[in-house]
This record gives sequence, structure tokens and C-alpha cells, in this order.
Amino acid sequence: MSILFSKKMNRFQTSIFNELATYKKQKVEEGHHMIDLSIGSPDLSPPVFVMEELAKQVKDPSSYRYSLEGTPEFLQAISNYYSSQYHVTISSEKEALMVMGSQDGLVHLPSVITDPGDIILVPNPGYTAYAAGISLAEAKPYYMPLREENQFLPDLEQIPKDIRIKAKLMILNFPGNPVPAMATKEFFKSVVRFARKYNIIVLHDFAYSELYYRDKPISFLSIPGAKEVGIEFNSLSKSFNMAGCRIGYVVGNERVIEGLHRLKSNLDFGVFLPIQQAAVCALSNSTTFSADLREIYKKRRDLLVEGLHSVGWNVQSPQASMFIWANVPERYSSTELTYKLIDEAGIVTVPGIAFGSQGEGYLRLSLVQSEEVLKTAVKRLKKSNIF
Repeated sequence: MSILFSKKMNRFQTSIFNELATYKKQKVEEGHHMIDLSIGSPDLSPPVFVMEELAKQVKDPSSYRYSLEGTPEFLQAISNYYSSQYHVTISSEKEALMVMGSQDGLVHLPSVITDPGDIILVPNPGYTAYAAGISLAEAKPYYMPLREENQFLPDLEQIPKDIRIKAKLMILNFPGNPVPAMATKEFFKSVVRFARKYNIIVLHDFAYSELYYRDKPISFLSIPGAKEVGIEFNSLSKSFNMAGCRIGYVVGNERVIEGLHRLKSNLDFGVFLPIQQAAVCALSNSTTFSADLREIYKKRRDLLVEGLHSVGWNVQSPQASMFIWANVPERYSSTELTYKLIDEAGIVTVPGIAFGSQGEGYLRLSLVQSEEVLKTAVKRLKKSNIF
């Protein structure tokens, strides 16, 4: 029997992440110990009070029905969180929606907004889920370069007039992945003006909102007029180490929320009720957890950045997120250096080219390893003489 996939599946090829995972597995099977700085999944646990709430809720026999959508308690917790953290008023009934982790929403939203062939403005380099969502919608990406000389903010003035007129959606991500850049109020204000003028919906991916080291990141929705033109995705994966729970949310423009809600109601039956209740607990409890988490990541960041400097790899120290966006010495391509680090130092990273053409010349290193592991990584680099 001959099994043929749809033409659309041609857009979903095996990625560099799969290739790296396969190569890492091969190295491990050969007896090598690998330090994985490629993944973006937190290695730490959620707050104790969140785990206790989850444990309590799973013992309730009534918890095992379909949730269908976000509970009123969860949606109200989101509204309260935005009010306390960003002074943004969110209607829990009309301007908030639960998703199965922000990636679920990021991938499906383009299908709500665009028809096949429509243009989506997307950062380059950018998180790989954006490309997946664009492909699923059969839309066309227009890549906005993120360049170091522009503080890794897209230059809206460089977008051609004909593209501006045709574009239906703009995707932004600050603090970013893979580039840990921060947006300014002035930039977001220019985005609102641009979106209004050209009737473009703005999707802001705010997944790293709680992982910052000095200045608190700006919510796009805190900018006057932002709710008129856009929405903001967030997740409990990074802020509360609940990555495996798969729960997130989107807030903002009522019309866009309604459209995504309609699509989602045809795709799934919601998130396990105990997880929703645990998420309510996370969003609603004022504790030192977020500050303590930032301090852990800050120590890891400083240790690794200083260690890389000590071996001659002069990387920039990120202001936010769990990643270092490290420049590659000119003698290597990003892919060449990635494999050299695996072969000669037993360290797995991600080549910048995996996130788009503008990622060439950089590697992404994650901070989701303990200080002891990061110290070992630095020792291996010193011994390897790669730099």
C-alpha cells in the first residue's frame, strides 16, 4: 500500500533540533557524557504550593470530566494577574482565553486571521512555532530582520509599502526566543500606530515575562490602543516551571479572542481541571517564587557569561529570558561551531540558522542546567581550546 502525505506536509520537514537530538543520542551511546544547553525546558520544579494544590485536586472524583474551556476561576485569575502586574484591565469573559500552552495558540492563531497566500510579518530569527503556524495556515511569511545594531528590534520603516498593505498579522516576541531582546515603550507605541494605519493584527508572545534580570519587561497591552490592534500570549511554563502541564492563555482584542475560541472549540476539550486549579493557585498567590526564580537564573547567567569570557568567547549578557544569544567567531558557521562543540567539548547548543537566516553568526545557549553543570561546561571549553 502506498501512503501519500498532503502537499502541506512538505512544509514540515525534519528540523535541526531532530538532527541534534539524534547526534546527541549517538554520542551518548558511544559513551560520551553530553551537557545539553540546547533545550528551553525548565529544569526546576513549580512552587510547592502549586504542586500541593495539584495533588489535592487530582483526588477529587469530579475533576475528571471534560473542562471544554477555561474555568471562570482561571480566567478571572488571569484578569487579576494582569491588573496587579501590568495595570491592564482584562475582561475575564471576553478578553481572555485558555490555551494548551502558548505554543498551541501561537500555531493555531494564523489560521484564524489569514487565508492561504496572505502575508504575516514575522521576526527573523524567530521561535520555530511561528513558522509552523504560518505553514499550517498556508500563509506567506515576510521576514523582519532582528539586527544587533538595532537592539534586535524590527525596523518597521524598512517594510515595503506593498507588503504593509497586504499584511494581515504581525508576530512579535519580547523578551525574545532565541534573541533575549527587550522592547521599549517607544517601539511598542510605533507598532500600535503602524498596526492601526495598515489594519494589521499584532500577536505579542510574552512567554518570558517573569524571567528578567533588571528592568521588568513591558506588556504590549499596557500601551494605549494596543488592545484595539492586538493580543498577548503568555504561559505558565517558564514563569512557574509548569512546562509539562501545558497550560497558557491569550488576552487582548475581544474579536480575535472570539475567533480563536471558536477554532479551539472544534479542536480540543480543554485542559485537565486540576491543572487549571493549580494554575489559578500560581497566578493568585503573592509569594517570593518569581523573585527567587529570577535570582537562580541570574546566577547561572553570570556564571556562564563570565566563564565564556574567560575562554575568549565574548558573548553579551542577556537582560531577560533563559537564553544567551552568543556570537560565533567568523571562522565558523553557526552549524560548524555547534557540531564542533559537541565533538570536542561534549556541549550541545543550537545554531542560530535554525531560527532563520538572520540567525547565522550566532548560537543559542540555554540556562536550564545547574551551576555545577555550567561550571563543568566552562572547564570543558577551556580544555578544548576551541576559542
